[in-house]
Amino acid sequence: MLGNGVVGILSESSKKWERRVPLTPSHCARLLHSGREKTGIARIIVQPSTRRIHHDSLYEDVGCHISDDLSECGLILGIKQPKLDMILPNRAYAFFSHTHKAQKENMPLLDKILAERVSLYDYELIVGDNGKRLLAFGKYAGRAGMIDLLRGLGQRYLSLGYSTPFLSLGASYMYPSLAAAKAAVITVGEEIASQGLPSGICPVIFVFTGSGNVSVGAQEIFKLLPQVFVEPSRLPELFGKGRNVTSKRVFQVYGCIVTSCDMVSHKDPSKTFGKADYYAHPEHYTPIFHEKIAPYASVIVNCMYWERRFPRLLSSKQIQELNKKGCPLVGISDITCDIGGSIEFVNQTTSIDSPFFRYEPLTDSYHNDMDGDGVICSAVDILPTEFAKEASRHFGDILSQFVGSLASTADFTKLPAHLTRACVVHGGTLTTLYEYIPRMRKSDTLDISDNHTNGHINNKKKYSVLVSLSGHLFDQFLINEALDIIEAAGGSFHLVKCQVGQSTDAMSYSELEVGADDGKVLDQIIDSLTSIANPTENHGTPSQQLNKISLKVGKLQETGMKKDSESDPKRKMLVLILGAGRVCQPACELLASIGTAASRQWYKTCLQNDSEEQMDVHVIVASLYLKDAEEIIQGIPNTAAVELDVTDHRALHQYISQVEIVISLLLASCHVAIAEVCVKLKKHLVTASYVDDSMLMMDEKAKNAGITILGEMGLDPGIDHMMAMKMINQAHLKKGKIMSFTSYCGGIPSPAAANNPLAYKFSWNPAGAPKAGRNPATSKSQGETVHVNGDDLYDSAVRFRIPDLPAFALECLPNRNSLTYGDLYGIGHEASTIFRGTLRYEGFSEIMATLARIGIFNAETLPLLKHEGRPTFRNFLCELLKIDTKDMNEVVVGEKKIAERILELGHCKEPGVAVKAAKTIVFLGLNEQTGIPVSCQSAFAVTCHRMEERLTYSNTEQDMVLLHHEVEVDFPDSKQTERHTATLLEFGKAKNGKMISAMALTVGVPVAIGALLLIVNKIKTRGVLGPIVPEVYLPALEIAQAYGIKLMEKTE
Repeated sequence: MLGNGVVGILSESSKKWERRVPLTPSHCARLLHSGREKTGIARIIVQPSTRRIHHDSLYEDVGCHISDDLSECGLILGIKQPKLDMILPNRAYAFFSHTHKAQKENMPLLDKILAERVSLYDYELIVGDNGKRLLAFGKYAGRAGMIDLLRGLGQRYLSLGYSTPFLSLGASYMYPSLAAAKAAVITVGEEIASQGLPSGICPVIFVFTGSGNVSVGAQEIFKLLPQVFVEPSRLPELFGKGRNVTSKRVFQVYGCIVTSCDMVSHKDPSKTFGKADYYAHPEHYTPIFHEKIAPYASVIVNCMYWERRFPRLLSSKQIQELNKKGCPLVGISDITCDIGGSIEFVNQTTSIDSPFFRYEPLTDSYHNDMDGDGVICSAVDILPTEFAKEASRHFGDILSQFVGSLASTADFTKLPAHLTRACVVHGGTLTTLYEYIPRMRKSDTLDISDNHTNGHINNKKKYSVLVSLSGHLFDQFLINEALDIIEAAGGSFHLVKCQVGQSTDAMSYSELEVGADDGKVLDQIIDSLTSIANPTENHGTPSQQLNKISLKVGKLQETGMKKDSESDPKRKMLVLILGAGRVCQPACELLASIGTAASRQWYKTCLQNDSEEQMDVHVIVASLYLKDAEEIIQGIPNTAAVELDVTDHRALHQYISQVEIVISLLLASCHVAIAEVCVKLKKHLVTASYVDDSMLMMDEKAKNAGITILGEMGLDPGIDHMMAMKMINQAHLKKGKIMSFTSYCGGIPSPAAANNPLAYKFSWNPAGAPKAGRNPATSKSQGETVHVNGDDLYDSAVRFRIPDLPAFALECLPNRNSLTYGDLYGIGHEASTIFRGTLRYEGFSEIMATLARIGIFNAETLPLLKHEGRPTFRNFLCELLKIDTKDMNEVVVGEKKIAERILELGHCKEPGVAVKAAKTIVFLGLNEQTGIPVSCQSAFAVTCHRMEERLTYSNTEQDMVLLHHEVEVDFPDSKQTERHTATLLEFGKAKNGKMISAMALTVGVPVAIGALLLIVNKIKTRGVLGPIVPEVYLPALEIAQAYGIKLMEKTE
């Protein structure tokens, strides 16, 4: 199959905006029409795509075949990483894989490629004799990013009260071509030159970082404006003159290109900046960009590569200080899209259709608008696709020069050198240059905590030293040589940090903890590493200069000795989260943010005046499936993902022993076993589940171990308890008597997502809702006990409105036994009304009651579903509605027929309700002529199967959580009665292209807060505890509100 000359072009599946192609129709035409003898290409098969910049018909017109099936292709081309199920065995693939960097998130792809015996060529590794990448989109990123920035400036200046010519610009993707976009920028420039810019925003100074293709592309667009470039040293003078100008208009903008010497200075005043010294020893330098450049910049266009060992270009604290002093900075375009990198507060990617967020430094807050204080920031990670046509043509011009060699050659060793070096895998085996990848993978790439390193490194050597390597470690494969030296001498290594250069101009950086049992062996290893870092002066050709690394060696450590890092003023705490479901990500994000600038404001709420000790929290997410845990922590700093089966007692014991706090988000049935281990190892445990009898039996053991087992730290149970106890205790403190307590809670779709007949969707297992609808309920009203049988629950629903939220048309169903909460809250003896209810949109219950009477929620095995020949959903529905099915082809089972039959059978009396129930049945597809899965053996199983398919949220839809308490308080002394209300309203939030549900937020945030309160010793009570005591609910509610959970309280 390899070398057969048949080329496939993938349909890009990574992101909706990815419209680029590796070869345009024109490239395909030239390759095909020149003949196989000349090009090596026999056929080209293109997967159909309606998103691609070039229509399928254009490929067809030049002789390409359009087909989803690429099985005939020996070579398959793409741009971004394809989905794993698109990888066919025994083929060659070429795309940007990023696998050679051994980064954890790309390893499932590499594993798939190895398993399918695939050959992989990575565009990023195709490098010319001059060491420069041949295939790249850098200039197009700079061009698109600059145009989008100018457009954003127009909008931002308008919100600040200034109309500018920038306002007429569109986003890059809105223009049919790069030429058209440039023409629009030229028009803006002509208007600036003739009409000018308002003096109130002048001088408008654009600061550019970086010297590579990205910066060149951005400057290319900037130069279309009337502009003057100035040296960094002239900025104070320019700014001073510009601010004192008497003219009402200014007719040009200013550019300033800054380099490393403008960003840092040597800590020793007697020494000057040296680029080589700075790259080798960045710790000797201190940042000055915030003092010398940023105070004068209107806009920062960040195009430089940055590593974490270097000082940041601009930190959150620095921008806060600049903002206080009236800095003119209005916009930042981080074209490098280095999240949390050189510009610390750029902590999220943005999208092409929503390219900006607003950062408000003084409140350290983020907003998705252009209005208000602060700086607008852009960080789009696929900018080149905005000019998909030109970017694809540029890319294909180069790729088409050697794609024939890739397509017609089965033995990669016979390819030209630049293609041979780019082959990461051949026939399912890593090629020689990339044999370092498994060694890198074996090493834990995250040093979770200096205090717990021993728990993560096997075969700890007696002597160890931290070695920092920087240089072209991966693109020139110097990492191979370094690892060979260590292993050949009998040493070991642990990869502590790894920052990979994102271009051939940029160096990579790795920190290795190198160990040996013999100090002399360790000395030998260091000497050998030093020899490759400092080759003899006789080898000084430019190409050989690339084959150099910089080496920095730390202090020798002997096992048992304290590390230098223990002098770090920040206390480091380790938290283990068991379970990687939906709730995990919000919990993980909150805890991992502690110690960062983003947490500073709400974290003070927790600490108050107790302590100002700094702290970092590191989070380990453990899941039965490693992939689930890795998806949770993606993009979250200070986290690690591990694979863990909690039934493996030894492994569970090992991980819990390394941490301070355990959070269990597993099924409640797992909690007791986990609690037993926590008691044995004296580690606190937090859960969001009910504290049941089996957990209460752990109380004495927990007290004896000196730990807290904190349960019910979610929404319901959790925040509902906290809000209730706060209201009740406040009333009691004022000598009030609780006359009535009513509580209502519901997880429902946002109004925009309530787009089905039930106005309901599931973010969890759909089996829960029908089952909950059959639970009996008990409450108390005006002193009388009220019982509702499970079969009557839906019929007992009543209309419900919240005066402060009049737009929500809701209804309420009684929720199980409300009287237990009277005892729990200590008001059972005084309140004449105690009621807890479940909220749904109005009309839900009458439909569900009708469906229940039809029998679609019956859990008994249905004879019809036991047949080997599987019935259709229509067969199933006709069985329930007793419709004759002798000739199914003539039976029309539509809404009208279903509604009529519901009324005839007496399942409901109201024609309107019958129609709604019929609409729901049709919406669920229960009248369709498709087969029912074998796994469905009951009506309940069939219905849950359909609900799971039809009543789930799309990736862009929001859910909603609404919790509302009402308490009537009588004050005997004053003979007054007050009505207290507390309301929580939360919607799902989109973050980095992913929707985090409101339910996940309102469960994940409280459980994380519970862990935080234990970390800072706010909770001092030991034993099994819930959130109904003041030491839990008072700080927890305060932190929740400071973190962004909206709680509204009112007294009438």
